[in-house]
Amino acid sequence: MPNVRARLLAVLVVLCGLCGFLTAAGTPAAAATVPDSLPFDGTALTVSNGRFVDANGREVVLRGYNVSGETKLAENKGLPFASVADARKSATALRALGGGNAVRFLLSWAYAEPVKGQVDTAYLASATAQMQAFLDTGIRVYPDFHQDLYSRHLFNSGSWYTGDGAPAWAVALGGYPTESCGICFVWGQNITQNNAVKKAQYDFWHNAYGLQDYFLATAQKTMAYIKANLTTEEFTGVLGFDPYNEPYAGTYDSGQASRTWERDLLWPFYVKFRARMDAAGWTDKPALVEPNLFWNGNVSKEEGGLLDAGAIGSRYVFNTHFYDQKAISGILMWGNASDGQYVGDFGTVRDRASALGTTAMVSEFGHPLNGSTAGKAPTVLKAMYQALDSRVKGANWWTTPAASGPVLSGSQWQWDIYNGRHRELMNGNADKVMTSGDAWNDEDLSAVRLDDSGVATLRQDARLLDRVYPSATSGSTVAFTYEDRSRDGSTTLTWNPVPSSLPNVASLVGSGQYGVLVWRSNGGTAPTELHLPASFPTASTTVVSDLGTVYGPPAYSSSTGSTRIGAAVEPGGTGSRRLLLSAADSGVLHYALVTNGATAPSATLLAAARGELAAWVASKIG
Repeated sequence: MPNVRARLLAVLVVLCGLCGFLTAAGTPAAAATVPDSLPFDGTALTVSNGRFVDANGREVVLRGYNVSGETKLAENKGLPFASVADARKSATALRALGGGNAVRFLLSWAYAEPVKGQVDTAYLASATAQMQAFLDTGIRVYPDFHQDLYSRHLFNSGSWYTGDGAPAWAVALGGYPTESCGICFVWGQNITQNNAVKKAQYDFWHNAYGLQDYFLATAQKTMAYIKANLTTEEFTGVLGFDPYNEPYAGTYDSGQASRTWERDLLWPFYVKFRARMDAAGWTDKPALVEPNLFWNGNVSKEEGGLLDAGAIGSRYVFNTHFYDQKAISGILMWGNASDGQYVGDFGTVRDRASALGTTAMVSEFGHPLNGSTAGKAPTVLKAMYQALDSRVKGANWWTTPAASGPVLSGSQWQWDIYNGRHRELMNGNADKVMTSGDAWNDEDLSAVRLDDSGVATLRQDARLLDRVYPSATSGSTVAFTYEDRSRDGSTTLTWNPVPSSLPNVASLVGSGQYGVLVWRSNGGTAPTELHLPASFPTASTTVVSDLGTVYGPPAYSSSTGSTRIGAAVEPGGTGSRRLLLSAADSGVLHYALVTNGATAPSATLLAAARGELAAWVASKIG
């Protein structure tokens, strides 16, 4: 899904669900409480002080995937899964193998409104049921009305490419020219070279034939349906809504440029969508709004980022994508990515969100896992996750940790359990049956697949995907880093070694993985949480903190509140785990190192490492 904006654009996702799951009265069966929940789990998220926060006042970081590009295909009628059972299998694997706590859930306008003015409630029922599979596994969801190249109905059975998004009736209204991309080497070039795509996008943004009005009405009905057919607890797990994937003008009017297009057409659309959210009962949930898709490209780049929207505040989230167009091209970047390669790009995302008075979401990032540039994927993805964690490169992190900035939320493209097992008739052509990769415009970016026995299996290094990250911080994050020791072939990638100035910390970590979180408390009673990957068995995980030192954290006890460092399963019943750090004070600087590198470390070594970290925090952060 290389979002090669213009010259190498990428793909997006459409999320939905599957049917069944409804009672005869047409409402979903009541869901049980999410298993393994603790008293402070499962509250609604809002935006405050430029962060996602829960009802306990904790900063929340969302990490996960797009579910799924299957929505862009016709084989399952615009749904990400063939059955609710497959949705549950995918949700469990995403939590247990991929370390995710959130998904961007793709929906299709074409299937939601197949007849002009008529919403297909059977489709919405199926989509909602599949959505529930994730919500009932403790995974937060934010739906996305997905589109790429406006609509598959712009393309004919003999086309080289295809699209997704708008219904056939919307395309028929426009009488668009026969699609042709000319000399196009990647599907994203259609965005700026295919006159049919350009004209259709232009019409949507100018509300020709009332297209935008129909879309907004369908979005409101969709949101109202979802709210009405989820339990209160399930709806609490819905983060918000992404109104429109990768918006682009199609063609600028005379005298217009990307910035003024955002100001005069894109932002007013988001204001209208926000009003529809309110009308559908989503008042307390943010709209996750995307800028011009070329805003954050590193080759094709246009001015934007909602520069003229003012302070959009807590009812919106600044939501952008990032793909390394240079790496994907195979020409503009010959070698692999390296330490700190994207900290500048992701730093720009942080700065733009801050200027808008809100938080950020990088709702798509990734790299192809097949093709001529697939060899770059291990380093490109490591560098992207590194940049989500901190705006400081690994080589400089221990020297300047206070410059880390907020930890960014993000959704990797993508999580498609049918990868390599599709049967998609491209543009309805029975002579072009797509089975390999993502079955969409030759893309192959899914982090997961099913093996021959039907078991979900990762296609990327688990050390890269299943990561330590601060899922909830009781206070404000000051600095965070994670050295995943992921592999590029047989080579271990270590971009953030513990410096020799901290010899006991280095000895404790050894060749293992480690994370460091520094935070300032806010008086909250709920603990700080870090996700523990499968590579961190509880019995052999070491924690060194001002709150104490422990090898093999004990089970967390919420009844007494006496456990300062403890471990517990994450909500959802998948067996995934978390580290819980309790500090009920306020305004105090805390730190914690968590590593799997030690084997039964001595009390002497733990004490020495704690002393080094305390001195380091005092020296570098104060």
